Amino acid sequence: MEQVSTKTNTNKKISNSTKQNNALKQRKVLRLSTLIVMLFILCALFIASASLGQFHINTSEVYKFLFNIGDPSSQEYQVFWFIRMPRIVMVMLVGASLGVGGAIMQAIFANPLAEPGIIGVSSGCAVGASIAIVMNWTFLSLLTVPISAFVTGIIVTFAIYQMSKSGGKARVITLILTGIAVNALCGAMIAFFTYAAPTTARNQIVFWQMGSLNGANWQHIIVVTPIVIFGLIVSFYIAPKLDLLALGEDTAKYLGLNVPRLRFTAICMTALLTAGAVSFAGIITFVGLIVPHLLRLIIGPMNSWLIPLSAVGGIILVGSADLIARTAMSYADLPIGIFTAIIGSVVFFIVMKQNMLKVG
Repeated sequence: MEQVSTKTNTNKKISNSTKQNNALKQRKVLRLSTLIVMLFILCALFIASASLGQFHINTSEVYKFLFNIGDPSSQEYQVFWFIRMPRIVMVMLVGASLGVGGAIMQAIFANPLAEPGIIGVSSGCAVGASIAIVMNWTFLSLLTVPISAFVTGIIVTFAIYQMSKSGGKARVITLILTGIAVNALCGAMIAFFTYAAPTTARNQIVFWQMGSLNGANWQHIIVVTPIVIFGLIVSFYIAPKLDLLALGEDTAKYLGLNVPRLRFTAICMTALLTAGAVSFAGIITFVGLIVPHLLRLIIGPMNSWLIPLSAVGGIILVGSADLIARTAMSYADLPIGIFTAIIGSVVFFIVMKQNMLKVG
């Protein structure tokens, strides 16, 4: 009888192990499938963004221009290389930055509703941009406003991190509460500068806060690219460590992980990526919140996959919103922040309703 019981338990263990292996294989196939589908969407979006707009370029010409084949003096060639391509590259940099920044914040705070705005990057950038616009600073020519926004975004982030430290450690709850207070202070400062500014500067501040990729050029790309590439490389490197942190802070420490250093590095990278994106494109909301949240529902919570795929997902969302912003109205370039907010809020509401139905 005892032998039969032992044999039954062994069979159960083998069956459970087989089920776990099958589940892991299915999850891996699902992740690869998701990556392939997203890359396919990305290619289609690139062709549509390059050809559609107020000035139409045929798809065949897009392929020729991409490989530097065609008449360089033609209007289509000039539009493609000096208007469309800088904007498309900026979409890629901004989308990847915001998507990865959101995924890191959700991993650090262990909260699917976290996003880079918690640590004050966006509001800090808005303060810097408002000051530069009101003061009419021009010491860096066209780069004055974005550089000012970038610097203040980084300063505000580090101020929040330092103020949230207690006993040499920055706890999650104090980071959130400090972020709320500093964001409110930044909001008040933005409101004051908007009120005090002349009409032209006031319009410029309001338009900047709505987000736009209109006016992106190769000079902007040269400044943003090193920041974003460095931030993405470090983010991908720390992704497996964030998986260890997901097991719990005590378990991560037991496994040899330096949690305070990891948290500081993650916040620095989020600040760098988000400030780099926001300073040139204005405030673009919901990307860092929605993209990692949706991907987590499809591929699971493993950050080693979630963070790289969030970069691709962010590009798709920002690229789609930018394409709509350029083509929704004739001879008009609408603020991109309007469309990311519309798409993001609708998706967020649908996800919330589904979760409520599951909970009952």
